[in-house]
Amino acid sequence: MPPAQDDRDSPPITVQRAPLAEDAACEDRFVTHTLDHVTTIEGNVVQMFEANGAGLAAGDLDGDGDLDLLLGNHDGPDSLFWNEGDLAFRKENFSTGKTRDVKIVDVNADGLPDVVLTRNTGTLNYFENGGDGTFQRRVLPGVAAPAYVTNWADLDGDGDLDLVTGSYDAGLLTDRGNEYIVGNARRGVYYYTNDNGRFRMAPLATEAQALAILFPDLNGDGKPDILVGNDFNTPDMAWVRAGDGWADAGDLLVAMTHSTMSYDQADVDNSGDFEIFAADMKPYPGETMGGWEPMMDAMMVGMVQEQMAADPQIMENVLLVPGEDGRLWNMAPDWGVDGTGWTWSSKFGDLNLDGYVDLYTVNGMIEERLFAHLPDHELVEENQAFRNEEGLRFERMPGWDLDSPNSGRGMVMADLDGDGDLDIVVNNLRGPARLFENRLCRGGEPLLVNLRWPDSANPFAIGAHLRLVTDAGTQLRDIRVGSGYLSGDAPVAHFAMPAGATIEALEITWPDGTRSRVEDVAGGTSLTIERGG
Repeated sequence: MPPAQDDRDSPPITVQRAPLAEDAACEDRFVTHTLDHVTTIEGNVVQMFEANGAGLAAGDLDGDGDLDLLLGNHDGPDSLFWNEGDLAFRKENFSTGKTRDVKIVDVNADGLPDVVLTRNTGTLNYFENGGDGTFQRRVLPGVAAPAYVTNWADLDGDGDLDLVTGSYDAGLLTDRGNEYIVGNARRGVYYYTNDNGRFRMAPLATEAQALAILFPDLNGDGKPDILVGNDFNTPDMAWVRAGDGWADAGDLLVAMTHSTMSYDQADVDNSGDFEIFAADMKPYPGETMGGWEPMMDAMMVGMVQEQMAADPQIMENVLLVPGEDGRLWNMAPDWGVDGTGWTWSSKFGDLNLDGYVDLYTVNGMIEERLFAHLPDHELVEENQAFRNEEGLRFERMPGWDLDSPNSGRGMVMADLDGDGDLDIVVNNLRGPARLFENRLCRGGEPLLVNLRWPDSANPFAIGAHLRLVTDAGTQLRDIRVGSGYLSGDAPVAHFAMPAGATIEALEITWPDGTRSRVEDVAGGTSLTIERGG
């Protein structure tokens, strides 16, 4: 195909268009399917940090155009679900379990997505995709620090994917014993520069309780920064780019969660800027408090009210919104999402295709001592789905049938059946994984965008930003490797053209800052945009 029309400073691109599959019948709800995977615990009694469960990731591992699923496990094998179309999956065991973080990312830049897992002991395992349905365990040269959570992006602007890892010191001490403290374990947060496939390590913090890593642009300079979410009393950590290194972000974050479980970013009001959602533990409206009280009392022991008043950490979710002073201010109470339960993963996505991103959180907790007063030691909560009310606030939507009472941990949103809307998969602890098929009645037409940069060290254009310009407003998306809780995202941008709206253009800012513009864009379509040069 001839190159599409783009700005003069843009690289050449070609655009392939394919129609999306016909949508299922409109039922205005999600339909629940059970996957043959259970994150198991030996003896079924959850102790200490076994409660953390495992993540999952979506990605096209075999190059057939359908997104496959990889689900981590604790005391059983990890599960790889090959997508065979129409929500039919073929399962095979993938690895040995004891898995925490799950990412699908093209590590060696050969155009084939690879797999990177972390274990409960901090071991990082890299599996190279052979392209024939097989994976070979390889070494990531130079990667040496214990890793509980990872994320990937081109952070230094040289064209390849760099790595950031964070340790979860409380869990690693429990699983590895005192040698984790007295030995030579390199605890904390590490930034690894990718130097032609070998990684050069630089410490950012010597301790961490990290469960989430995100790469937002915190200071508005157009470059990705590093944001690390910590559990317990450890404040979240943020660094901004400073020359060839990193500098502490200072007080850019006016508020942060007390125990950060997950991060995601999206433009919730279509203003042209990303907002950041961080999930914590706070009962949702109407939730019975009986299960929470002993745990809440224990957490408050030793905390002085004066200290709490001065602490930027708060025991609830935060929605960080850019302010006129350049700082990020918490607007979660105004948007109605400050309390969503004992929340693990939370993610944004335009579930009803009305042009605004919605929010889904997965909840619940199991632990024999913390909840000894409850049946099966389990705090049973419903997952929470929220509809975006045209960029003004979020409204809880129990009628969407996403209020599962299973104890969810990792979660992904992805179009798994090729019809253009977002389905959801949740990796539950001590219960079967669930796939929620999206059968909401649509408020608009979907548009999927796949970016390809085959002649680069970043073939899937991780870090690109995309804007869909319509006469009803502009939508902003990014291409990333991971978000939420210990989970990975497919490198696909998902938009919706609201009913009655007209698309004016799709604007792409590539990871190197160059820009492309595609004007012949229609809803109900999947685009593959390949960059040359």
